[in-house]
Amino acid sequence: MSLYASGSQTVGPYLHIGLTWLNTDRIAGPDVKGERVVIQGRVLDGEGVGVNDALVEIWQANAAGKYAHPEDHQKKALEKGFRGFGRVPTDAKGRFRFSTIKPGRVPGLEGKPQAPHLSVTVFMRGMLKQLSTRIYFPGEAANAQDPLLKLVPAARRATLVARRKAKGLLEWDVVLQGRNETVFFDF
Repeated sequence: MSLYASGSQTVGPYLHIGLTWLNTDRIAGPDVKGERVVIQGRVLDGEGVGVNDALVEIWQANAAGKYAHPEDHQKKALEKGFRGFGRVPTDAKGRFRFSTIKPGRVPGLEGKPQAPHLSVTVFMRGMLKQLSTRIYFPGEAANAQDPLLKLVPAARRATLVARRKAKGLLEWDVVLQGRNETVFFDF
């Protein structure tokens, strides 16, 4: 009897089939309170080429620091029109874009407050497991005290902080490997 390796199941390239009903680039509606921000970027492979069939997903708290999730039991208001979730496929050049608000601080381990951030998940062809990372806000004083960000070597932290392009417009790229590779977490 001979044993042969069989193909592994990946999260793509068919991850778009059946998921399009969840696609939305607007995480917070127009009546939701908070600092408006658009986050745009690209998913780039090791050669710097945009990945045209990735799916980028964002989860976040509202401006008060409350998630739109039944397991968030904080006694903070949750506004109608705040989804707290967005998902978009990348375009032919690997680009994505979300419209949202800057989230408030949320408690982390041991109740320590985390800096405002967006939780990001990337799905794409050839991966056995999705990638998890975060986007932090530039110039945010709380970044220096964020428990998770402090675990990342100082030289790599910039891969998690968006760049301000204009008022209300941030840019942040997902670099899958090589120089300036984004820091990914194993949650």
